Amino acid sequence: MTNTTIALLAFACFFGAALLGMRLRAALPEHHLGSDNKDAIRIGMGLVATMTALVLGLLISSTKGAYDTERAEVTQMASKIIYLDRLLSSYGPDAAATRELLQQATVGSIKRMWPAQKNAYGPVAAGATLTEALPQAIQQLTAQNDMQRLLKSQAVGIASDLGQMRWLLFEQQESSISIPLLSVVTVWLAIIFACSGLFAQFNGTVMVALMLAALSVAGAIFLILELDTPFAGLIQISNEPMLSALKHLVH
Repeated sequence: MTNTTIALLAFACFFGAALLGMRLRAALPEHHLGSDNKDAIRIGMGLVATMTALVLGLLISSTKGAYDTERAEVTQMASKIIYLDRLLSSYGPDAAATRELLQQATVGSIKRMWPAQKNAYGPVAAGATLTEALPQAIQQLTAQNDMQRLLKSQAVGIASDLGQMRWLLFEQQESSISIPLLSVVTVWLAIIFACSGLFAQFNGTVMVALMLAALSVAGAIFLILELDTPFAGLIQISNEPMLSALKHLVH
């Protein structure tokens, strides 16, 4: 189920709850809708609304923090790829095959991280990865002098960092949102909308207002879900840093 579908279902749930509240208003006896009852319900719903706002704020803050962290990791990975290529270039002609492997591994990483880029490039050589093949290729380089030994040592360290970052990004693709928590918040919101409809007059102005409110809250849930899937959807991490790194690798 896509994030858009979930957000639309949430909107239908909230607006449907408001309509249900209006329906209950017509069915309840008049003394159940008196001022005393109205004040009591409003106090209770105020508490629920406060809790809901706090939890929604925490969810948005949490997913936004994770999104920013992964975006910074992508930029850092791209910069390390460029620097590693410069080190291998300085190493000399013996590292030409390793530089080609680095280019292939970078293309493979772009395809795996951004599914939309799967068909943007040609086929990648089997086994060309930042996590295994590249560090092994660098280790197999035979240094002929002190300068090459220094460059190889630095390249091994950066290749190890790239492998760790790639696995870290892979593990972070798992959802960080607690589904039970999000479900509870959705129920709270539905209750709030139902109580709002319970004391609202059935007219065009009220209907539009409740519809816009439901749409806004569903938009917040959509934002949370989109930030939780940073490599797909409408709000995804830009692949420009990796594409820029790839351009530097073309030689």
